Amino acid sequence: MISKWTVDRVYETARIEEVIGDFVQLKKSGANFKGLSPFTDERSPSFMVSPVKQIWKDFSSGKGGNVVAFLMEHEHFTYPEAIRYLAKKYNIEIEETVQTDQQKQETDLKESLFLVSEYAQSYFEDTLWNHDLGRSIGLSYFRERGFTDETIKLFGLGYCLDQWDAFTQQALKNQHKIEYLSGTGLSIVKDQEDGTQKYFDRFKARVIFPIHSMSGRVLGFGGRILVSDPKAAKYLNSPESEIYHKSKVLYGIYHAKQAISKLDECYLVEGYTDVIQFHQSGIKNTVASSGTALTPDQIRLIARLTNNITVLFDGDAAGLRASLRGIDLILAQGMNVRVCAFPDGEDPDSFARNHTTYELEQYLKTASKDFIQFKATLLVAETQGDPIKRAETIRDMVQSISLIPDPIKQEVYIQSCAQIMEVSESVLFDTLAQIDKKAGKSTPVRHTAPRKSFEVVKPNPDRERKDQLQLLEQKIIELLLLYGTQEVDFEELIQTTQSDGSWVMERKKFTAKVFEKIYLDLQMDEVELSHPGFKALYTTLIQGYHTDPNFDAQRMVHQLEEPSAQLVAYLLMEDEKYQLDAWDRKEIYPKEKSASLAQLVTETVLTLRCFLIDKIMEKIQSSTLSPETDQEEALEEVMNYRQLYNLLNQHLGRVVIAR
Repeated sequence: MISKWTVDRVYETARIEEVIGDFVQLKKSGANFKGLSPFTDERSPSFMVSPVKQIWKDFSSGKGGNVVAFLMEHEHFTYPEAIRYLAKKYNIEIEETVQTDQQKQETDLKESLFLVSEYAQSYFEDTLWNHDLGRSIGLSYFRERGFTDETIKLFGLGYCLDQWDAFTQQALKNQHKIEYLSGTGLSIVKDQEDGTQKYFDRFKARVIFPIHSMSGRVLGFGGRILVSDPKAAKYLNSPESEIYHKSKVLYGIYHAKQAISKLDECYLVEGYTDVIQFHQSGIKNTVASSGTALTPDQIRLIARLTNNITVLFDGDAAGLRASLRGIDLILAQGMNVRVCAFPDGEDPDSFARNHTTYELEQYLKTASKDFIQFKATLLVAETQGDPIKRAETIRDMVQSISLIPDPIKQEVYIQSCAQIMEVSESVLFDTLAQIDKKAGKSTPVRHTAPRKSFEVVKPNPDRERKDQLQLLEQKIIELLLLYGTQEVDFEELIQTTQSDGSWVMERKKFTAKVFEKIYLDLQMDEVELSHPGFKALYTTLIQGYHTDPNFDAQRMVHQLEEPSAQLVAYLLMEDEKYQLDAWDRKEIYPKEKSASLAQLVTETVLTLRCFLIDKIMEKIQSSTLSPETDQEEALEEVMNYRQLYNLLNQHLGRVVIAR
């Protein structure tokens, strides 16, 4: 586990504008930087980076946070991977916390296997470009497949010589141990009768496809044989190891992750060359199951990036039938799935090679079918007018629908299936209930009722009031974050009682820090914030200001977990959003909040107090409906609150309408 010392050093050293600048083109904008969102397609910049606050905010997608949050969001790193990336970038030595001997051995083993794999990838790539046989055999093959040199280099493709142990011997010369070469499956070790060992290169005479993790580390390899050998498999993958588990890996995920996340869709194909050809054609949101049957772990890997999968298959009947199991697995994970089959004799690789990018994009749009349409087309063709087979087909389709965890999606698909198969919805719902019952699941009761035309949706005052309260609480947190320690001259309203029992508000001037003013006012009324996120942040901020004279609220984001960190980033950057519009160029100068800070703090706190007083009055008035309530006492209490409410609103300059 990475030590806290290392994490703190990373946060202290990393410059957010430098890190994000590696991925996004940034331009100076006042004290900040701005650029085009890396998460959405846009023409006007809505992405802002604050070097002072060390946070970023993307106003088009709503995402934001610190430098680690950016790497986790953009590069899809885990938290430890993001810290290690930054430590490597800034040459910070990673200090690990105390581990058991077994943990140390496991860590050392995995790191050694990674190092061997990365060396192998470099060796195979060098052989492809710089060895005579690599160029004449391997490079020629890739170019014949239509891959450009740029694409070949991007995917790190390589070649292993047609020699028994050329790679293994070179790796040993470079101080890599045979136990790790064997552990990754790169080298095969055989014991001889005389007690010695003989080594063989697993990928001898094959072109090499490195398989990367989500973060870009080399996990294993796929190799395609080029020589004619009936005894050898056409494709060969690395065996299972401590770092490579084929059921949890998708080929191309490292190169496709940004496009998948940005486009909110993933194309799933079968082979390495399908992925590479699609990527070269501009369809970069493509991954492959690497010739293995699709697994739940692979689907969950895609789910980290998008909920939408389009499965692409060859046009042959066997391939289409095999696709049905994969579709059911995707549905069971709660994903949205579409299917696209290519014409007979075509696969994604050949189709992309023989068509322009525009033609490929258009085909994917027009030929992709909803899974119900696909399944109906495929299965109905096999019934050939046989009513028994037709009934089995319908049950098969409902069986797939039963796997969907979302009841709303289930209902929509049932309706679609009923239309396609010309069966009543009630029959399909009954069938679904039977399947669920057999599986031990409960099916929600469906009530069908006539829909009313032009039905007006009535406003929900309770919801509107809740939103208003959250906005006020958000403003309180924003003021504490931005101006907590700033000293301001306030004008206080002191409530005094006249001889006739009436109240008046007298003005008194004093100087205080913003956090002191807010804390004392809310404490006086015993106010607690209702929103859990705001309440937790309020407690953290007030405690920090009171106990630590050097407390920096704006850097607090680095110590927070999600979603608090995103909330803080949002509040801090929302304050500077107007800079994106370059109002100064239009000779429009928005008024800085700090210029009227005393008024802003006072109005926010008073508005919150008015809101809460209004709620109290409503509660008292509703209690008068009970015969047990002392009506006279309740009325007097309401009148007292009403008088205070009116006085506060007068101070705010608002006209209160009697009600």
